Amino acid sequence: MLNIEINGKPFEAKEGETILEAVRRAGVAVPTLCYLEGLAPTGACRICVVEVEGMPNLIPSCSYPVGNNMKIHTHSARAVRARKTIVELLLADHPDDCLYCVRNQKCDLQTLAADLGVRDQRYGGEKSTWKEDLSSPSILRDPNKCILCGKCVRVCEEIQKVAAIDFIGRGSRTHIGTAFDEGLNVSSCINCGQCILACPTGALRERTYIKEVVAALSNPNLVPVVSHAPAISVTLGEEFGLPAGTDVDGVMVAALRALGFKYVFDTSFTADLTIMEEGSELVHRVSNNGKLPMLTSCSPGWIKFVEEFYPDFIPNVSTCKSPQQMMGAIIKSFFAERMKLDPKQIYSVSIMPCTAKKFEASRPEMMNNDVPDIDAVLTTRELAQLFRMRGMDLKNFQPEAADTPFGERTTAGKIFGASGGVMEAAIRSAYFLITKKELGDLNVEAVRGLEGRKEARVNIDGLDVGVAVVSGLGNAAKLLDEIRAGRNDLHFIEVMTCPGGCIAGGGQPLETDKAAIRERMKGLYKLDAEGPKRTSHSNEYVQRLYEEFLVKPLGEKSHHLLHTHYAKREVML
Repeated sequence: MLNIEINGKPFEAKEGETILEAVRRAGVAVPTLCYLEGLAPTGACRICVVEVEGMPNLIPSCSYPVGNNMKIHTHSARAVRARKTIVELLLADHPDDCLYCVRNQKCDLQTLAADLGVRDQRYGGEKSTWKEDLSSPSILRDPNKCILCGKCVRVCEEIQKVAAIDFIGRGSRTHIGTAFDEGLNVSSCINCGQCILACPTGALRERTYIKEVVAALSNPNLVPVVSHAPAISVTLGEEFGLPAGTDVDGVMVAALRALGFKYVFDTSFTADLTIMEEGSELVHRVSNNGKLPMLTSCSPGWIKFVEEFYPDFIPNVSTCKSPQQMMGAIIKSFFAERMKLDPKQIYSVSIMPCTAKKFEASRPEMMNNDVPDIDAVLTTRELAQLFRMRGMDLKNFQPEAADTPFGERTTAGKIFGASGGVMEAAIRSAYFLITKKELGDLNVEAVRGLEGRKEARVNIDGLDVGVAVVSGLGNAAKLLDEIRAGRNDLHFIEVMTCPGGCIAGGGQPLETDKAAIRERMKGLYKLDAEGPKRTSHSNEYVQRLYEEFLVKPLGEKSHHLLHTHYAKREVML
């Protein structure tokens, strides 16, 4: 341990940690703009500068290691003045449109300016002007609001291994863009939205479909239907001041009905359906020497990643549509028939934690007779905004149940929202499908947790099954490279695009941190532990759906509605 002083108080620092890490452990808040926990510091923005006695210059605390007997002043007049000057210079080349910005009151630059008492525009001159990139179905870029912190670049390259964006140009013409400064739609972008969560300003945001949804809700010729993903119920409450991980499922259903949706469904139902199809597909591949390891297909950012960077693994990807697309497909087929509705009358909205779901819904593969499975996708943030637009607060609603037949779900479908949840649900049902017996202990602890990579061996009736769970595409890439190099002991791999799974998706609340993600995961597993039905194959309504409509898993009708195909995409060079 090292003995240091922080603002005149003694403190024990750890060998090798940075000044920023030490002062934060001491409970002192030092602001940052470019710092990303878990990645090597760059010291680019200089907002975190502190004064250290005996050193002539201010020190970037995020990148400078602590030293024994160091005396640190985090908020000396000199340090605060430097931070204020940096913010003033950033604002001098920033649009003055805070009232119209999607990040108003949730902007780090705006918060810093307020905290540092920036009340006058001391620096003037001509501002840079850049063209907005509106090409993507998921993510919009406004380089005019970019402060060049580089966080989006680092997340895209170092965590997701996509590198769709980078610094372009030099000096005052430096900006962040795609290869050849083309649109995101023709780049290697996988639409995951992790860059949005990392961005401290409004330079990156999701493409919103609130206007279209509001129009559909007021159209008397349409039947508006909504379904919500498993992770939404343990994250939406944060937008209304509730603790992370609080389950708001029932009050959310009530609020959605109050908005005007005629039917409210739970996508956890089709998570159960996915397990029946995917589990059956895995059993079929294992029994018939099919392509292994089988890779999950629930996460659309991951699918696009495979198509562009690992096309040789496309045959390994499950042909199952995601729960979102399965829900859309059965709403506009079985449900439409049952309710005697024309599928074109139904306006199907899904509430998702993921910006890539917007891209997925627009894929041509997700159409049936020229009718899209899903008409519009809203993120958790967009749903919260829609509620606020209507003056609605979740705290003022009484819980209601989702509509049947697609409101019934097991907790196996619910844990889809966390990394490892798909695998755990699959193991529970695959064991039953093979042995016709229930798994003794339904808690598969080996695949739980926020680690980026988890592996386990599962014995199913004498068959030693190797499984792996990865979240964050950098972790997925490492595992695929091992398989390319000859590794052959895995049968089934779950991949989630976002680190931690859907609970940390690109459409979740912007104030996401690891503590919040951990609480969200705890919330899902608490629901699972307390649930009366914990296996997908025990969902009676899924069983009835097969009996009345689909006939059987992997059958002709289920193959037509619930399965799809993927193809190689060219990466822009």
